[in-house]
Amino acid sequence: MTRKLPSLLPALVALALAVGPLTACNTIAGAGQDLSAAGHAVTHGAEKSGASK
Repeated sequence: MTRKLPSLLPALVALALAVGPLTACNTIAGAGQDLSAAGHAVTHGAEKSGASK
């Protein structure tokens, strides 16, 4: 059983390194959507108040 562990270790390390960037991309995409929604809310508020005239 202990002989299989060293051959499994590189695969586990590769999997961990591959999953990290994927979760970061998801987080960055979510942050971009949040910023976009905030920008739309500010634009809508400015148009509603007549500040853009």
